[in-house]
Amino acid sequence: MKLEHTFTVPVGVEQAWRVLLDIERVAPCMPGAVLDSVDGDSFTGRVKIKLGPVNLTYKGAASFIEKDPAAHRVVLDANGKDARGNGTAAAKVTATLVEEGESTRVDVVTDLNITGKPAQFGRGVMVDVGNKLIGQFASCLEGKINAGPEPAVAPAGDAPGPDTVEQQAVPVEDGRAAPPESAPAGAPPAPGPAPAPPAPAASAAPPAPREVHPPSTDPEPIDLLELAGGSVITRVAPLLGALVVLTLVFVVLRRRRR
Repeated sequence: MKLEHTFTVPVGVEQAWRVLLDIERVAPCMPGAVLDSVDGDSFTGRVKIKLGPVNLTYKGAASFIEKDPAAHRVVLDANGKDARGNGTAAAKVTATLVEEGESTRVDVVTDLNITGKPAQFGRGVMVDVGNKLIGQFASCLEGKINAGPEPAVAPAGDAPGPDTVEQQAVPVEDGRAAPPESAPAGAPPAPGPAPAPPAPAASAAPPAPREVHPPSTDPEPIDLLELAGGSVITRVAPLLGALVVLTLVFVVLRRRRR
């Protein structure tokens, strides 16, 4: 199914572009999500979902498959599966940033394919749920932007070492240092130290995926029934109305037979 959502961030488009591409900064703003590792443009994580009495945990991976700084458009491909094997989720997300004065509008188009229990909800319900989740995400992101950039960890400095090797003077009786002895005339010069062998060339191995420090507390799972409350009632209300009418007809017919 295709879902469309829009939200606004209170900064210019260039700053919004940098912020939204900083996965470690924006991931905590996504309800129910935990970022596990980052490897360049790819990352892994988990999303917790609550569906009535059932808790689901989707583990998956995502990667940026397109970044267009000129058009301020980014495409993200993600897929995951329920830890118990009860369902899968795959999405291709396209986000386009549009400058609006001192703010930036973000248009998000999601091509979503899900199986399992969450698939029982139709497109209308998923749009409503997505709007509420995007609203929570945008509010959290606005708070982070207003709080300013996160403090960077200062790199550890190199241990101080001696710049030169101190030469020990040979003491003499009068307390003054004796001058260094000169080589006798005609003697061949002393051989210098042998040159060190060249160091082997370092291999250009790609960096390993970097694990992300987990949050101190797990985020609350996404409660689909709570978020979809109004939509579910709208869908169920006609059925309830029909059941009430059928019940009244049944009661009237029974009374007439008596």
